[in-house]
Amino acid sequence: MSKLQANCLLLLAAAFWGFGNVAQKTVLDHLDPLSAVGMRCLIAGLMAVPLTMLEWGGKFGPGYWMSLIKVSILFSISIIIQQVSYLDTSVTNASFLVSTATVMTPLAAWFLVGERPTAIGGLAAAMTLAGVLLLSGGLTASFSQGDLAAILSAACYALWMVELGRHMQTHGAPVATAAAQFLGAAVITLPLGFLQGNLSLAAISDAGPELAVLGIFSTGAAFGIQTLAQRFTSASHAAVIVSAESVFGAVGAAIFLGERLSPTGAVGAAVVFGSITLLSLTTDKISKPAVAD
Repeated sequence: MSKLQANCLLLLAAAFWGFGNVAQKTVLDHLDPLSAVGMRCLIAGLMAVPLTMLEWGGKFGPGYWMSLIKVSILFSISIIIQQVSYLDTSVTNASFLVSTATVMTPLAAWFLVGERPTAIGGLAAAMTLAGVLLLSGGLTASFSQGDLAAILSAACYALWMVELGRHMQTHGAPVATAAAQFLGAAVITLPLGFLQGNLSLAAISDAGPELAVLGIFSTGAAFGIQTLAQRFTSASHAAVIVSAESVFGAVGAAIFLGERLSPTGAVGAAVVFGSITLLSLTTDKISKPAVAD
């Protein structure tokens, strides 16, 4: 797979996340955050497990299992905190604040794996941050606990993207990695949702349409695509491209909720797509860690 193809796949993943933002908010009308995460990840995991047969017989190098556990734990923490943030913030604010992972990821990649940010990558990250800020209307309202949770989620996603990139470039096996992440999150959250939340057959039935969107597209397809694509592009580039989620989220809100972009928001969307186009057309190779593990 070429880097351009990988970037196009990441853009598709961003579309799935963006259009799923409405469902991520409305699913909380029926399920608590832990139950919602558990069910969407269970659906995604059940989708991925049969495909792991394609990777049977592969030999994993030293450190594979520890790396897989680390990636899966970071994934679970990130998606749980993000879902919790929707209890006390708007879809627009959450989309912007989670997109700040665009700026956090290059810094995390630099400190953790020695992947120095390029000039074009830094410019694209800055353009993206400015674009999503315009798209959100500037976050004029005061910060809530949900907003702070979204920022914490972005920091966790940044760490996850770096570790995921390192894992994929070292070990491969994207389907097994995706399945482990999804089922790991489900195992963590579903018992807690049953004991502490409102997980029940009736609640699951009521949330059926949202869970289908979140489980199949926003989790199974989107995170699966990202897991595959990050074998062929850097974590920093991936962070910029998937930040298009905020643009697709605005489009989804316009289609399904009747919301319309303001002129400022339209400029922000154009800036985001401009940064993605700039980064997608670069052909620099993936930076290697300065120090081997």
